[in-house]
Amino acid sequence: MSDNAPPPVRFRPEVLAVPAYRQGATPTQPGFKLSSNENPFAPLPGVAAAIAARGDVNRYAAAAMPELRAEIAAEFGVAADHVHLAAGSVAILYQLVHAAAGPGDEYLYAWPSFEAYPALGLASGATPVGVPLTATAEHDLDAMAAAITERTRVILLCTPNNPTGPALARADVERFLARVPADTLVVLDEAYREFVTDPAAVRGEDILASSPNLVVLRTFSKAYGLAGLRIGYGVGDPAIFRAAASVAIPLSVTGIAESAARASLTPEARAVHAERVAAIVDRRDRLGAGLRELGLDVPDAQGNFVWIPETAAGGGGVPDALALGASFAAAGTLVRPFAGAGVRISVGEDESLAVIIEHVREFLAQLGGAA
Repeated sequence: MSDNAPPPVRFRPEVLAVPAYRQGATPTQPGFKLSSNENPFAPLPGVAAAIAARGDVNRYAAAAMPELRAEIAAEFGVAADHVHLAAGSVAILYQLVHAAAGPGDEYLYAWPSFEAYPALGLASGATPVGVPLTATAEHDLDAMAAAITERTRVILLCTPNNPTGPALARADVERFLARVPADTLVVLDEAYREFVTDPAAVRGEDILASSPNLVVLRTFSKAYGLAGLRIGYGVGDPAIFRAAASVAIPLSVTGIAESAARASLTPEARAVHAERVAAIVDRRDRLGAGLRELGLDVPDAQGNFVWIPETAAGGGGVPDALALGASFAAAGTLVRPFAGAGVRISVGEDESLAVIIEHVREFLAQLGGAA
């Protein structure tokens, strides 16, 4: 059956109009999967042991997971009731938008950004408002502030921005927050925070105390390599999370995920994760530099991915993002193309770097656009 076939029952037209979130595909031939921003390193032995030790899958996970929440809270200097857990930080995004924004309300975000943002308000009937990025693929905070109306209930700030890479500066975020009404929820989506090396970049824990309407999101999926177990967290005012819990799917975080997360936070595990993050950052920077040498305007990459913009011929990008994505796929490597915008390439195995750069070089040469 065609993916475009209409459903056999009636659905809301606004739901049918918004494409579902599209997960990165899995290679069907030898190559590299660089389409989902996954961590290329295998689970740590201690984490694997913690997963294997959970034989009680006939039981629900411990209510509220107090030990894990306390460990996260200590990192932010807050009480445990300021921490909210869910099946990935994206689940908390859905909860917050559902709880705060309904029919007639709006929520703001930069665009392009995380692909799930436009669909967050579908269930509650809220209207998504995407504010275009700047020419340098960064949040246009002035334009976002100007887009705030009396209907605005939630503002999403993705830093580093997925898929383009730049991180928001702390000073810029603080100025922006001063322009946001105190009763409007602001979400700082920091799924890639551990990979950030820019000293001017915002850190959620540094500004949380001064902004009661701010929630900071993090995840165990990326730097900690637990993408398949689905566990993320938010830090903020407990009353905000009580509202979020009212619209959450109960019991969505498993005990296996809890054990893996706790094993990831031991001092020994943190030391290894820091080494792995440093290796990924080094690969990211080398990959970005290699692509820039081809004449591409790769934005400042602060996550575990790089961005090649789609531009007119000779504009510092590629003329057709989908064509580049298809070319990679034909060669066995999967990347994430965004039609009309650009191509995101996750940082994976070290040996993938030369393959990526050479493939892009050949692609540009075929178009007559090699530097």
